[in-house]
Order: sequence, then C-alpha cells, then structure tokens
Amino acid sequence: MAKVCWPYFDPEYENFSNRMNPPRVSVDNTTCHNCTLIKVDSVNKPGILLEVVQILTDLDFIITKAYISSDGGWFMDVFHVTDQQGKKITDSKTIDFIEKALGPKSQSPEGVKNWPSKRVGVHSVGDHTAIELIGRDRPGLLSEISAVLANLHFNVVAAEVWTHNSRIACVLYVNDATNQAVDNPNRLSLMEEQLNNILRGCDGDKIARTSLSMGFTHMDRRLHQMLFADRDYESSGVATDVDCPPSLRPKISIERCEEKGYSVVSVRCKDRAKLMFDIVCTLTDMQYVVFHATISSDGPYASQEYFVRHMDGCTLDTEGEKERVIKCIEAAIRRRVSEGVSLELCAKDRVGLLSEVTRILRENGLTVCRAGVSTRGEQALNVFYVRDASGNPVDMKTIDALRKEIGKTMMVDVKRVPSNAKAPETRGWAKTSFFFGNLLERFLT
Repeated sequence: MAKVCWPYFDPEYENFSNRMNPPRVSVDNTTCHNCTLIKVDSVNKPGILLEVVQILTDLDFIITKAYISSDGGWFMDVFHVTDQQGKKITDSKTIDFIEKALGPKSQSPEGVKNWPSKRVGVHSVGDHTAIELIGRDRPGLLSEISAVLANLHFNVVAAEVWTHNSRIACVLYVNDATNQAVDNPNRLSLMEEQLNNILRGCDGDKIARTSLSMGFTHMDRRLHQMLFADRDYESSGVATDVDCPPSLRPKISIERCEEKGYSVVSVRCKDRAKLMFDIVCTLTDMQYVVFHATISSDGPYASQEYFVRHMDGCTLDTEGEKERVIKCIEAAIRRRVSEGVSLELCAKDRVGLLSEVTRILRENGLTVCRAGVSTRGEQALNVFYVRDASGNPVDMKTIDALRKEIGKTMMVDVKRVPSNAKAPETRGWAKTSFFFGNLLERFLT
C-alpha cells in the first residue's frame, strides 16, 4: 500500500484561516440558461464536502453536474443544480437560506440531549424521542414494531425505514399522546425489551438490536452507518440481489493515478435523486478523503469520478481493499433504490396510525421495502414502497382492494416508481432529515 507524506498543518493556523477567510458562497443564475450554479470557496476541513452535499440534498435539489477540488488548504466546489421540476433556484428565501447554511454563519440543528443512562437505546431531541433499530428483515416486521409502539402509547411522528440484503434499519422519532418526549425509564426499558425480542425473532438473530445514537446525526447518513456497521454489503452478496439484474448493477472501478498519488473511484449507474450524497457519505464514513471529483448526468445515467486517499494518506492498492470499497458503494446505491409501487397515505395524526396501516398492508400480503413517515401540524404523511411477500411486484388488483379498504379513513395515492426516478421520492419525504426540515420550515415562514 503506497504511503503519501502529508505536510505538517498547525491546527491553530486552521482556526486563524477560518476567521480571516470565512466561507464564500455564491448563487449564480446567469451563467447557465438551464440550471443554477452554487459555488462554495472555503478553508478545507474534514467532512466539508459531505456537509455541503447533505444541505443541497436536504433542499431536494437535483445535482446535474459538480466539480470538486480541495488540494492543499482550500476547498472549491461548483454545483449545477435545479429544483425537482428541472428549473433554476430563484426563490429569494431559498437562496438566502443556502447562503446562510453554507456560509460563515451556518445554522445547525437543535442540540441533542442524551439520556443520562446509556442502557436504553433512545435519546431525546426537543419534544421527540429517537429510536434506532437494526436486524433481520422479514414480512410483517414493520407492522410488529409499530404494534409494540402503539400498545405502549408511543406516537411515531417521523421515521425512515430501509431494507437491503435481508436486513432492516429504522430510525423513528416518537412522542407520547401529549406530544412530549418520553422520559420515563420504565416505559423506555419496556419498549427496548419488547423491540429487541421482535427483532431477534424466532431465528435468534444475535445482531439485532435497539441502539443508542450518541448525538444528532443526519437521518439518511445514520441509516447508511447502521447498515454499513451491520455489514449488509456482505450478508448475501450484493451481486446476487434478486431485484438487481446484471444490466442494472452499478459499474464501479478503482484505478491508481500514479502522477498525483490518488486512487480514482469511478461510478456509472442509473441516475437518481440523492445519488451523490449516498456515495460521498459512504466514502466519508469509510475514512476516505475526496480531493477532486467530477459529477455529470448523461440522460438516464450518471457518471461520477472521485480522486481519494485514505485519511492516513494511503491509496487503495490491495485487491481486497478495492473489492470492499466497491461492495460498500454498490450497497449504498442499492439501499435507496425502490422500484415497483409506492403508496402515499395522508390522515390526521394519532397514536396507532402507523400500526393500523402496516397491519392492513401485512394482511393484504404486502411487504414494505422502504418507508417514510413525516408529520406536518395535525397531518401524518406515510409513504411505503411495497412488494408482495415473495419480493415480487404487486398485483394491481391487490392495490385496488387495499385502496378501497384504507381509503375509508385516509387519502391514498398509488404510484408506479420508475427505475431511474430523479423526481422527489414522494411527498412523504418532504425533507429527508426531519430536524433539518423543521429548521428550513422555520426559516422560510
């Protein structure tokens, strides 16, 4: 493994540079006729690329092109972005938010109050309690989890659920019937015990757990981290996923750039929303630093090239290391892909709503591949990507029967999900990060 020497960098100089050269952000709507250019110049720091991409992704922007350069002590990015309708970003409040979020006075989500006891796998953020779960997936599991929370009088106000390679990861934000965070240790311990029993199931999955998050983390990034730590990229072999024929698999290669001492990670795959975030998130969490990158969309396909080194300055020279990075990037791309049918449901929020809906899905022979829950005022928006219990596409007769049953008490919208969708995933995912979404909502109102 080739070793690259790094120059000594005084941390005090970094602080001084930040004060003398705060980030510069410009939103340019004149250079290109069909997109907005967002330019970010800043003193370089670990994780800055992911931070910028995360904010643009949370705003539901489509990144059509990007040019990244962060050699030395300076970071320079140019992003070509549009809104979900393919139009420029012209709203003055949104532009003001971008400049503040990426500029010298970056806004940050509300602080996290950790429970004094680490025994219970939850933490409180504002008036909500966060729960993280990981385990072996099976038909009806989300319904069982929701039933436990409903029986204990927990209301799910926001959630993200991902499944991949027979594993499931959930991040749920709950409160009680009075819209307050639950801080009773006995209730929390009982909840943890019952959820762990469900996750382990009859096959005795020892990896399943309800775990504590040690502070605020972006919801999507946390799901990536949970599944990566769970080694979902190895569990059944990404290459053999039944829903991923060889023609649709991402093409990922890693070469060495001898001249500059980089490893070049090249990705070509079906384009979709949040693709760049998923790849940058994975490289960052695997401790790789992106020095240069070029991102472009070519019709339904995306081409992305990253010049990277490990944080210790090494390049990827062994075949084992290259294979692991390729598997992890492919898994990160596949986790968010949901082809088939999505159900969008809107109803008045109440304790037990998620349990009721997931029970009906289960009784109709449907299994949830991915789900999102959000709450706006008194309205709950639930979105489910579903297949039948065997993992096959859903018979539309089943959907029609389901619509008639659920439609008695809530609004239902059924959509076919194209394999290369770049449009917003669903209305239910108004903002991927629940708390970031609230922050933006407060700023824009």
